[in-house]
Amino acid sequence: MIEYLFMLTAVLGAILALMQRDLLKSAILVGISGASIAILYQYLLAPDVALTQAIVGAAIIPVFFALAVYKTRRMEE
Repeated sequence: MIEYLFMLTAVLGAILALMQRDLLKSAILVGISGASIAILYQYLLAPDVALTQAIVGAAIIPVFFALAVYKTRRMEE
């Protein structure tokens, strides 16, 4: 039953990340979705995949995405 909660959290996090207009909020929601998938993998007894997902999906991708947002500037006319 708890696996459905993690699946729902991952899907809702991804949908909310797509709907955000603020890119930093989107990066945070992508990290939440990745962490939820990592917990789901751990629950399904795949600790090596869960560790990889936690490192890449919940830490590295949101950080790189947030750094890219900070490094770019919008041109106002």
